[in-house]
Amino acid sequence: MNFITSLLSNLNYGTIFFLMMLESTVVPVPSEFVVTPAAYHAASGQLDVWLVILFATIGADLGATINYVVALYVGRPVIYRFANSRWGKMCLLNQEKVEKSERYFDEHGIVATLTGRLIPGIRHLISIPAGLARMNYWKFLLYTTIGAGAWHSILAALGWYLHAIVPEEQLNDKIGEYAEYIKIGIIAVVLLALAYFAVKSYMGKRGKGKS
Repeated sequence: MNFITSLLSNLNYGTIFFLMMLESTVVPVPSEFVVTPAAYHAASGQLDVWLVILFATIGADLGATINYVVALYVGRPVIYRFANSRWGKMCLLNQEKVEKSERYFDEHGIVATLTGRLIPGIRHLISIPAGLARMNYWKFLLYTTIGAGAWHSILAALGWYLHAIVPEEQLNDKIGEYAEYIKIGIIAVVLLALAYFAVKSYMGKRGKGKS
């Protein structure tokens, strides 16, 4: 973890890409403490905020692809075995968390790949059930990119905003405070989106039944 801490204290496009790749696999890297500080520095001219979002999203895509490919080829038993292993526990992983992401995917279908990228505890694992279900890779990548890009844009907007009101030594405390409000807001938005897709699907099936 000292290695991660060292990278967090030296944010550039390369470390942003690498850390977000790790976050999208099974390594517990908090994206709010990567993208938000990077955007904070971008507001002072040290980085470009659009490149911060771009490199964070490409990193997330690569990490999600790794999870997808591993799940696709090794299957559920090996995934569960790793989740329950000592290495899995070091990554704050367990079988219950994997099963939770699978249930979310099963309940909401392929749109879960998009909305799941916004939900804490699901975000970095949603690519595993997508791989297990053999979801079309290009559709998976598109939804992952949209979801990850939206999440990183929200974090970047927060960092840009905090630059105007918070000194750097108070930044991490404020990120933790604001991140809780953002998570609650995002969960509410995701629930509304899922309700919309559910109603739309129901109405579509009902229309076909009448015809």
